[in-house]
Amino acid sequence: MNKTLYTISIFTKLNTRRFFRDRLALFFGIAFPLIFLLVFGGIFNRESSVSFSVALINQSKTQAGRQVAEHIRGNKVFDVEKSITTLQQAEEKLSRSQIDSIIVVSEDFGQERSGLPSGTVQVRYSQNNAQAGQAVSSVLDGQLKAANARLSQAATPYTVQPQQSNRRSLRAFDYTFAGLLGFSIIGLGIFGPINVFPELKKQGILRRLHTTPLKVWQYFVATMLSQAIIGLVALAVMFAVALLIFDLRVVGNPLEIALFIVLSIFTILGIGLAIGGWAKNERQAAPLSNIIVFPMMFLSGTFFPRFAMPEWLQQISTFLPLTPVIDGLRLLTTEGKHLIDLGPQLGLMALWILVIYAIAFRVFRWE
Repeated sequence: MNKTLYTISIFTKLNTRRFFRDRLALFFGIAFPLIFLLVFGGIFNRESSVSFSVALINQSKTQAGRQVAEHIRGNKVFDVEKSITTLQQAEEKLSRSQIDSIIVVSEDFGQERSGLPSGTVQVRYSQNNAQAGQAVSSVLDGQLKAANARLSQAATPYTVQPQQSNRRSLRAFDYTFAGLLGFSIIGLGIFGPINVFPELKKQGILRRLHTTPLKVWQYFVATMLSQAIIGLVALAVMFAVALLIFDLRVVGNPLEIALFIVLSIFTILGIGLAIGGWAKNERQAAPLSNIIVFPMMFLSGTFFPRFAMPEWLQQISTFLPLTPVIDGLRLLTTEGKHLIDLGPQLGLMALWILVIYAIAFRVFRWE
C-alpha cells in the first residue's frame, strides 16, 4: 500500500511540475481564462442603473425653474453635458447622436396660474433615438408627479406601492463568473490531457512507463491529483482578480467551494483522459475534443444563463457534464448554498464520473 501511494505521489509531483514549467500550459491554463474574465467582466459588471447623456437648457428665471434644473443635475440617471449652454449647440449635438436628448425648462416654468405654479419641461429627441428620449421623459414625469403631489392635496384613486423583496438577486457578472470558472475547468480538464498525452506517446514516454509496474489507475489518480492542485491555484487566481477588480460577492463557504471545484475537475478531467488516452496523436484528439467541448460551452451556461434558452434546449442541456458544475458553482459562490443543498448537481456529476472513467479505462492506450 505504501509503495502504491509513493508511486502516485511521485507522478503527481512530476505532472504538477511539468505544468508549472510549461509556459504554454501556464498561458492556456491560467492566463487565457483571466483574459476572458477581464473581457466579460468589463461587459457584464456594469451597475444596474442606466444613465443618459442630456443637454439641459433652463429658460426659466424663477426659483422653481432653478430648483427643477438642480434636481435634474443631481439625478444620477442624467449625465448633463456642462459644455452645452445654448439650444442651438444642443440641437447640433443631438443631430450627431452625441447626446440622447435635450431637456428644456420653459420660460414660464414656476409662474403662478389660478393660485398654483405651472410650467412645462420639454424633452426633445431624434427619431433615431426615440427609446432613450421616451425613457428620459418617463424619469422626468416621475419627478414632476412627486412635486405635483406636494403642491396639490387631491386624493389619487389608484396607487402603486413599491416593496423590496428580501431575496438576494444576482448581478449579470455573478452568472458570468460561474460560467468562466467552468470554462477554466474545461481548459484544465480536457485541453490539458489531450495536449499532453499525444505528445508523451509521440516521445515514447508512455510506452516506457508501460514496461514498469505502473498501472493505469495509478497514473489516472496521479493525473487527477495534479490537475486538482493546478486547478485550485488557477481558480484561486481568478477569484482574487474578480474580488479585487469586479467586486465579486462570494457568500458561500470557501472550503465547500474548494471541495466542489476539486470534484468538478475530476468530473471534466475524465473526458480529457478518455480522449487523450485513446488518441494516437493531436490530429485525432483535436476534432473529437472540439465536438464535445463546444456544445458544452454554449449550452451549459458558460457565457450566458441557461434560462435565456428555449425550454426544450434547457431540458437537454441539464444533462451535459458541465451543466451541474456551473450550476453548483453559481449556487455556492453567489447564493450561499451548501454542498448538502446540491443533491441534483452532485448526483449527476457522480453518474458522469462513473460513465466517463469507465470509458477512459476502456479506451486508454500507452502508445
